[in-house]
Amino acid sequence: MIGLLGKKVGMTQIYSAKGDVIPTTILRVGPCYVVCKKTKEKDGYEAIQIGFENTDKLNKPLTGHFKKNNVPLLKELWEVRVDNLADYNVGQELTVSVFNLGDAVTVTGFTKGRGFSGGMKRWGWHGGPASHGSMSHRRIGSVGSNTCPGRPWRGRTLPGQYGNEQVTIK
Repeated sequence: MIGLLGKKVGMTQIYSAKGDVIPTTILRVGPCYVVCKKTKEKDGYEAIQIGFENTDKLNKPLTGHFKKNNVPLLKELWEVRVDNLADYNVGQELTVSVFNLGDAVTVTGFTKGRGFSGGMKRWGWHGGPASHGSMSHRRIGSVGSNTCPGRPWRGRTLPGQYGNEQVTIK
């Protein structure tokens, strides 16, 4: 299995043969560089560390890590487990040419962060009454049960951090 790093550029739409509109995400993938190899003897597993997107603002430990391996300074670093470590060399450039037409691709990314959000926005709750003197239009109301257990159940949908979660799409 090989992985590449990319960045979302934008969105557009394409049309199918029947005329249906399909929303499409445009990604800029690669070039990525193999920064170092993780071996079973030294690290306990086999993987390659790949980097993406050039930068010139890095701290000294990371700058030394790149200089030691003769790789340009890169902003993002990720590890990808591989089946055969001998296929990759430190400093090797990886592009989308490692994939073949029709390959299934798994994409992992982060959702938009929306900060601390209430129950209506985060979970689609209906909220309280809108009129007749009600002052709890967007509040959550009661979430606990009665005497037993006397607290909200674990996993209850409550207000809190919404978004900025890692999601994977196959």
